[in-house]
Amino acid sequence: MITNRTKKCRKLRGSKTHGWGAMKKHRGAGSRGGRGMAGTGKRGDAKKPSIWKDRKYFGRHGFKMHGVKIKALPVNIGIIDQNIDKYISQKLIEKSGESYSIDLAKLGFNKLLGSGKTEKKLNIKCRLASKKAVEKIEKAGGSVLFEDKNLIEQQKTKQS
Repeated sequence: MITNRTKKCRKLRGSKTHGWGAMKKHRGAGSRGGRGMAGTGKRGDAKKPSIWKDRKYFGRHGFKMHGVKIKALPVNIGIIDQNIDKYISQKLIEKSGESYSIDLAKLGFNKLLGSGKTEKKLNIKCRLASKKAVEKIEKAGGSVLFEDKNLIEQQKTKQS
């Protein structure tokens, strides 16, 4: 046989304390001595040794951010085009015929952005690149190679 129980809050309508005894009980943080680190102040000396013992008392513990977070160190096409002679003299870029082979990691960057212009054939190896940057380099006759295969798939899904 099924019986429907009435909820405690419904049963105790009109009752001042709703079954928690005296008024001072079941109030909130006051009934448990405060919130957070309450009581650890000047006169909390009796509590301090137990706090020192518990290494997880201070700070955050537990959850971690999931997924790969890549900090972008971007550079524009225009900046590479302006400083290309300097990079060749420092042997950071290789020139073969009309094309330039560039590894952005050697230059200290990992993302290629599309601001600026270039007329030169640039074959750039990088970790990340914007859609606009890839279009500009391919229009000038160059190419963009990505380091990770997973990142290539991510780039294609972002571009479409």
